[in-house]
Amino acid sequence: MSETDTYHLFGNLIRFHARGEMGYCLVEVTSAAGAAIPPNSHPGDNEVFCILEGTYAFMIEGEERIARPGDVVPIPNGAIHAVKNIGEGSGRMFVFNVPGKIHAAFFASMGQPMPRGARDFPPPSDTPPDIPKLIQQAKELGMTIHH
Repeated sequence: MSETDTYHLFGNLIRFHARGEMGYCLVEVTSAAGAAIPPNSHPGDNEVFCILEGTYAFMIEGEERIARPGDVVPIPNGAIHAVKNIGEGSGRMFVFNVPGKIHAAFFASMGQPMPRGARDFPPPSDTPPDIPKLIQQAKELGMTIHH
C-alpha cells in the first residue's frame, strides 16, 4: 500500500478505498466547482459513478446526462465519457471500476500525492498539466484520453 490514499488531479481529490486488489477499485472523488475529467475510454475496465453531493454533467458517447445526489451513472464498457462538476460548489461521488487496476495505476501515477484523507484542495499550480505525458501514461495503462 502506498504512503497516501489521496491524490489531486484536474481539480479533483481522489481518495482510494480499494485499489483493485479485491477485483475492483473504489475511489471517493471530491470535485472543485468547474473541475472536469477529460473525455476518456477504457475497454475492459467497467465504471459506475454514484453521486453523493453536487451536480455533474456527464457526456457519454456524445449524449449529455445531468446527475445529482442519489443518481447512479453506469458507463457502458469502452464508451467515451467525460465528467464535469457544474454545481456552484464542490461535489462528491463514489467511482467504482471493475477490475479497476487501470484506474488505480493511473490516479496514483499521474495524481499529485496528498496527505492521507486530505479534504482541502492544494493551491493552484503555476505549471499546467503535462498533457502529452498524461495521454502517453494513460495509453500505456490501457486507457485512451480523447482530445
